[in-house]
Amino acid sequence: MLKISSLTTHYGSSQALFGIDLEFGTGEVATLLGRNGMGKTTTINSVMGIVSPTAGSVTFDGVELVGQPSFKIANLGLGLVPEGRQIFPNLSLWENLVATASNHLEVSDPWTVERVFYLFPELAERRSSMGNLLSGGEQQMLAIGRALMTNPKLLILDEATEGLAPLVRQKIWAAIRQIRQENISILVVDKNLSDLLKIADRNFIIERGKIVWSGTSDELRADRDALQRYLGV
Repeated sequence: MLKISSLTTHYGSSQALFGIDLEFGTGEVATLLGRNGMGKTTTINSVMGIVSPTAGSVTFDGVELVGQPSFKIANLGLGLVPEGRQIFPNLSLWENLVATASNHLEVSDPWTVERVFYLFPELAERRSSMGNLLSGGEQQMLAIGRALMTNPKLLILDEATEGLAPLVRQKIWAAIRQIRQENISILVVDKNLSDLLKIADRNFIIERGKIVWSGTSDELRADRDALQRYLGV
């Protein structure tokens, strides 16, 4: 599904990623963990073509992504839920969902507004509300729904539950569990480790632009040294 090899990225003369290696398969949930400023969002932006890597390879279903523009990468089946949600404030909730809806891969049972409302019933009640009038939790649900409306094979969530109330966080995790049942692969960044480890097949820890640990959720729970050293748990 997604394979990152020796990925290197700079911001001007400042190097942010130092040879990232990461791989996971179809239908799996993978996490990218690490403290703030260690390169998680840069890795995601490099995959999506938002930032141009300076070396290395990113392949998705065998197709090289490095050097392709973001819209072509998205059309290959990658859906991004960006940090900060970035919904359209001057569009209604319904307009946000349909604005970027597509089915480039000709999925036989595509995501629709009705399916998103079934996943997040709270959104149905707010369909005519403008984006800037939604709560943080509603905006995050909308951002996930908007990404699903592109019918991705891989859903990437950057800070999936940051700043959300505990009840809303649990709704997000429940939705992610439902999404994975659609055989959609998921790469998620978040700080709520206990919730992440309940759903993740593979975990990758990034430290100063390098992957310093990888393994299953059971292996990470058992590795107290890694938890303390890299995550401060």
